[in-house]
Amino acid sequence: MLYLRDLWRRHRRKVLVTAGVLGSGYLLYKLYDAHKRRLIDLERQLANERENDEFIKAQMQFHFENIQRIADTTTLPHAMPYLSCRIAEDLNLSHLMERLVKGKDQPNSLSSSEKLELWDRLKILSFTRMVVSIWAVTILSLYIRVQVNILGRHLYIDTARGLGSSYLLEEADLIDRDDQQKFLASADFLANHGLSKLISSMQTAATEVLKAKQLRDFFNTAILHETIMQILDMFLSMGSPHHWVDCLMPEDPRLYELAKTSGDETNPPEFTKFDQLMVETREVISSAEFSNVVELSLKAVAKALVEEKGFQSGGGNLTNGMPLARLLPRIAQICPTLVEEPSKNQFIQIIQSVPEVGLFFTLLYSNMSAS
Repeated sequence: MLYLRDLWRRHRRKVLVTAGVLGSGYLLYKLYDAHKRRLIDLERQLANERENDEFIKAQMQFHFENIQRIADTTTLPHAMPYLSCRIAEDLNLSHLMERLVKGKDQPNSLSSSEKLELWDRLKILSFTRMVVSIWAVTILSLYIRVQVNILGRHLYIDTARGLGSSYLLEEADLIDRDDQQKFLASADFLANHGLSKLISSMQTAATEVLKAKQLRDFFNTAILHETIMQILDMFLSMGSPHHWVDCLMPEDPRLYELAKTSGDETNPPEFTKFDQLMVETREVISSAEFSNVVELSLKAVAKALVEEKGFQSGGGNLTNGMPLARLLPRIAQICPTLVEEPSKNQFIQIIQSVPEVGLFFTLLYSNMSAS
């Protein structure tokens, strides 16, 4: 026992120092181990978040592609035939053609002044119908794509609540089926309410551009393309900026509902999710970016139209040139192809192939700065 006490006295300092070192080392190890575990947990959490974000991005890309197909295969095929019929009804050229043919077969049935008047009306209305059709197929295909992308993103947000994406959750606001259907059905506003105004404005522009064009004037591909663009440019520059938006949709979305009902207009309906979608759509199509996409698309359609085989076959072709009087019947024949059903409509495919169009809708669906 005395030996142990003596040993303790002699080595107490060493033992205490050793114990302190061992204790400090153990404490440091525990701190390091806890820190390492926290780092591992953090890395695992970050990896899970990255995986979730990649999953969300993949889902949004898949959904975006599906949205574009819906526009092409469902919404646009529903709206285009009705618009085509309305244009054919409101700009029917057959009665003018029949009277001119009758005047040719029966020379005494029309006076010279009557023939000139009929030819002048045919000239104005032929170009009016052609440019209305160009504008309508372009703007309707783009407008519907705006609609389905806005609606598609809202619907995706509604179904993304369980995916843990905070920036989606902040925007989540359910859209009921009735509002969805009303929103998509509003694509018929152009045919039901805006077409008369569009035709009137386009006819005014066509009359101004064509007033110096005589029936004997020589037209080739370049001159026809230039004339089409002059009419479109004049139409777009008429009135206030983006005046043409009112041909596509009502200024106040609630007015569209009032036009469809016979309710008391002194008690307008409340501002609904449908109204919000319509307001968002108007903001997009009134943007400078959308105007740029429209301009590029119109140019692409006009260029493809003047190269259409209907202009290049038969007795003479547009490449070599022909008098305006011989061109007018061909314009009348070509016009219906501009507003054919989407599955047969090459001009819709041309619009979709414009690179800036694809980029615009990618940005729109991503809710970036396209609007």
